[in-house]
Amino acid sequence: MTRLDGSALRLLADPLRARIVELLAAEQLCTCHLVELTGARQTNISNHLRLLRDAGLVSTEPCGRFTYYRLEPGVLQALSAQLAALAGATGTAPKRACP
Repeated sequence: MTRLDGSALRLLADPLRARIVELLAAEQLCTCHLVELTGARQTNISNHLRLLRDAGLVSTEPCGRFTYYRLEPGVLQALSAQLAALAGATGTAPKRACP
């Protein structure tokens, strides 16, 4: 049986973090771009980026006084494979006997 990565699901369940991931899927962005595109405050964006970075969903690249963020698709690919395995489950195993 496939076991879902609950921590990644919890991170992506937040609407702002999900939006950040969507934006980073298209291009590398710095915090100032994400503030502009989402309308969220810089401190809020930075906190969400820290959580995403700690989970391995995004990585950073310093560029002068700015830090650019890019999506690391490996965690999302693993989560996608877990969800696909569950979606393909048939649930046709015999009923388990009650004690």
